Amino acid sequence: MMRSLYSGVTGLRNHQTKMDVIGNNIANVNTIGYKSSRVVFQDIYSQTIKPASTTGTGSGGTNPQQIGLGVQVATIDVLHTKSTPQYTGNSLDLSIEGDGYFIMSSDGQLSYTRAGNFYQDVNHYLVDSNGAYVQGFEVDSTGALVLDAGGDPIPTNIFLNPSYYDISINSSGQVVGIDQTTNQSQVIGQIALATFANPNGLEKVGQNTYRVTVNSGIEVRHTPGVGTGGLLNPGTLEMSNVDLTSEFADMIVTQRGFQANSRIITTTDQMLEELVNMVR
Repeated sequence: MMRSLYSGVTGLRNHQTKMDVIGNNIANVNTIGYKSSRVVFQDIYSQTIKPASTTGTGSGGTNPQQIGLGVQVATIDVLHTKSTPQYTGNSLDLSIEGDGYFIMSSDGQLSYTRAGNFYQDVNHYLVDSNGAYVQGFEVDSTGALVLDAGGDPIPTNIFLNPSYYDISINSSGQVVGIDQTTNQSQVIGQIALATFANPNGLEKVGQNTYRVTVNSGIEVRHTPGVGTGGLLNPGTLEMSNVDLTSEFADMIVTQRGFQANSRIITTTDQMLEELVNMVR
């Protein structure tokens, strides 16, 4: 009987965890680039009361008799499903159509995000709302990528050269401006995207960003539309992928699960009370 009491406790604890995740999803329903999370349960070790037996002479085999000891959280997944872009008309707003993450640098630390609400700071660098620098590749005067000795593009912060006006970013991530002297269009920068072998292995670190873990794999940098990197949608922002209908349904199921587990505890308590009263 005490097993049911502790099973009910594990049910309460883990349904509370699931409600915490649902609450955070709903709170971020309008957060740019937010990816919702889900909780998956699994059972805990089962106590074997009687092991299985094999077929004998004149009798068949029997199945094992086991009593489960409750529930635990198997995983809390981040669902990296695509969501709808919202048109803003801002030339520096970007969303990614496909796989990949914008690469951000702050105090020498790299992070990754799907939120493309970028700005130009006082020093003419492209930054996000937290002041982190958007990463890209260095380009030469012809707009071609500059390669290092190993043949790889050279990473750099995106600099919006003030010698150019009407600066915009195209779907391939090229930063294009018009020279104030010649009035000729010129590629002055190249935005890079990062992809990972296991995006679900990325760790949320707040401020709409992720960081690499041992299970995500290392970043692979691309120009948008090359390799597995998606293209950019200029003038748009990726909305949250939270589905309120699904979240409200999960909330109801989780609430009922919590109530059912609390009923297990109260019912077990009543049974224990009956046992105590038997000896009075």
